[in-house]
This record gives sequence, structure tokens and C-alpha cells, in this order.
Amino acid sequence: MQQPSRTNSSIKSFMRKLAHGVFSLFVVLSSAWLCMAIWVQQPINSIVSYAIIGFWIAFALSILGIYFSHLLSRRKDILIYGLAFLFALIWYFSLPARQDRDWNPEVAKMLSYEKHGDQVTLHNVRNFDWHADDRYTERWETRHYNLNDITGVNIITSYWMGPKIAHTLVSFDFAHSAPLTFSIEIRKEKNEDFSAIGGFFRKFEVSLIAADEKDIIYTRSNIRGEQVYFFPINMGEAERKALFEEYLSKSDDLAKHAKWYNTLTSNCTTLVFDMVQAVSKQHLPVDYRLLASGYLPNYLYDLNALSHQWDIATWYRRAHVNPRVTSHHTLSSAQYSALIRQGLSSVTHTAPQNSK
Repeated sequence: MQQPSRTNSSIKSFMRKLAHGVFSLFVVLSSAWLCMAIWVQQPINSIVSYAIIGFWIAFALSILGIYFSHLLSRRKDILIYGLAFLFALIWYFSLPARQDRDWNPEVAKMLSYEKHGDQVTLHNVRNFDWHADDRYTERWETRHYNLNDITGVNIITSYWMGPKIAHTLVSFDFAHSAPLTFSIEIRKEKNEDFSAIGGFFRKFEVSLIAADEKDIIYTRSNIRGEQVYFFPINMGEAERKALFEEYLSKSDDLAKHAKWYNTLTSNCTTLVFDMVQAVSKQHLPVDYRLLASGYLPNYLYDLNALSHQWDIATWYRRAHVNPRVTSHHTLSSAQYSALIRQGLSSVTHTAPQNSK
């Protein structure tokens, strides 16, 4: 007759241990997240931030029963921890993205436009002259485009930290105008450097840059020494036009509401995927290669967005920009755009013409 009682007691003991283990894991993970957020954000000043981090670590260890005894009682400490973490979440998610910071000159201006039918006038198109040591001569331009003149779309991947991670850019070819490249980037403040960790913790706002290829791709291939690849994409005329208009819509959105960049969920590749998904006639599968963006060309190849006249290894070899351009130091925009397409004419929709 006592067997059920023992069984119930064992189940209760197991459930208590399970609950304790789950809560302990929550304390570890939530404390690690919060300490990183405080370290990145530096509220008030660095001294106060480090003091908060130190106190929180000690408090978390006391909750776990490691090194420190409970401040009050276990139940009260758990309640205090839960409330404190709730207030920390409210603080973090109420941090406002802003448009009025002291921006780095290369992201200081925001893209704007005027659209009349298929005629589009873009303001603040970046066309910097880049020199050694990341120096540049600033130049912002107004450019005019006819959306019916779009002849091709290209994906550019620029590798800066190994084969798994790449920055993604999208370039449009026009029949009678210079190519135009869009890039989703962090909006850095002056004297601020990119941090992948900071990108997880609301350190940077999102910026949409429209630029000349000689500016935004040359910067990576010839100045920063990144490995750049240029892939012409199979995309129908209506979809090409709709994608360009999605970029215009994104510029409107960012002008009205500043948004946070996120290294994982809101970055240069995932935001492009969202726009392509919006204009695609077929559903695009979510894939790990959208996060491991260095493998994005492989994903595109599997979707037949890259021509299958070559295998993917041949694509990487032919699409590699650096061997064609890094020995040149005095290229015009037209020359640079022609060189990065060299050897790809058989798969591009129409050879781009450059008005400059």
C-alpha cells in the first residue's frame, strides 16, 4: 500500500530537481546576456556599468548557492531576481534607435528620392573617392533612373572574417545609366568601430546606402583587402523592378523610424532576403546560409538563382573580383564596373553601360 506514496514522492523530488535545474540555467543565461548588454551599452558611465555587472554576478551566484549565501531567503531572492531582470528587460527594450547622433561621414546622409511613375530621382547617392588607409574624398550625388531600364541584378559578397561570414550588397544594372549598388550597413558614429558582439546588443542603428560601384565595392576589394565576389542573378523584369522599389520603401521606413541593427536577425543578408521574399513569385525557404552569409552564393545556386551553366566551384572562381582589380589604382567608375563583370558577360542580362 505504500508503493504509490513512494512513487509520488519520487516524482515530486524529480520535478523539484528539474525545476531547480531549469531555473539555474535561466539564471546563468539571463545573467550572461544582461552583463553583456550592460558592458556594451555602458549606461551612465563605465565605472557605474562595471559596478552593476559585479553586483549582478555576485547576486546571481548567491541565487545559485555558489560562493555567496542568500541575501534574504531563497524564495525572496528568486522573486527579487525575477523583478530585477524584468526591469532590466524594460530598460533594454526601451532604448531608442536615433537619427541624430554624430555620425561617421560615410553614413552621415540618408538616402531620399522622388518618384514619378517609372522615373526616380535619388538624393544622397554616395560616390566617395577612396584612398589608402581608408581615407576618402567625400562626394554625395543626385542621380536619375528609369526603372524600365533595369537590365540585371547582381549579388556581391565581401568576405572579411573567414568563409562563413560575408557582407552582402545588391547592384542593379541599367541600360542607359551607371550601375547602382545598395548596401544595408551599420550606421557608425565618429570614432566607432564595428563589433559583432555590439551588433547583438543595440549598439548600432541600420543604415541604407545607395552608392556607385567604384565607391562601395572598390572600398572592400582595393582598400580594405576583403575578398569580393560578384554574382549575376536570374531574376525576371518585374521582380527586378519590384526589388528596386523595395529598397525605396526601405529608405522611407528608415527615414521615418530609426531601427536597430542586429547581427543575427536584422543584418545585411536577412534584410535583403526579406525584400527578395516580398517580391518573389515563389516562397523562398529559410536556410542556415542566410545566417552563415558566406555561403549565400551556394544557397542561390540551389535555388537556380545562379545559372547552372557552371558548377558552384567554377562560379566562385569566375566571380572573384580581386584578381581583376587589385593591381589597378586609377580606375574610373566605368572601368571598375567593367572589370568586376569580366568573364561574366555570358550570364549577365545586358552588359551595363556607365554614364560617367
